[in-house]
Amino acid sequence: MLVSQHQCVGALVVQEESILLGLRSSTRAFYPNVWDIFGGHVEPGEQPEQTLVRELHEELGITAVRWKHVETLRLAQDDHGEIHLEIYLLLEWSGIPVNQQPDEHAIIQWFRIGQAKQLPLADPSYPEIFTRALQQ
Repeated sequence: MLVSQHQCVGALVVQEESILLGLRSSTRAFYPNVWDIFGGHVEPGEQPEQTLVRELHEELGITAVRWKHVETLRLAQDDHGEIHLEIYLLLEWSGIPVNQQPDEHAIIQWFRIGQAKQLPLADPSYPEIFTRALQQ
């Protein structure tokens, strides 16, 4: 059986010990009504870093200036193959984050890291990833 792989990127947008998360819309096919980091699918011909910049601009209206790779998650998606999620810590950006795609995220909100870890999150590994990323 051939398993399809999808490459995605996600950004940890952190400022003063708070992280910006989006509540995925209830109409989303995958992970509805949970809090998630921002990002999306790598398009054909794109490098992950290009996707990171594009997605942050599309979703939040910010321009990623500087970032570092944190880790790669491999997520099984039942009948939909496997997702490779490249997670980046955004170190510098320009602009003020605004929810530019309410069809994707019902709301966006800053949370203290301790609060974020208690939320219903898109992936159970996020709390550990938040901690590790902020210790780097």
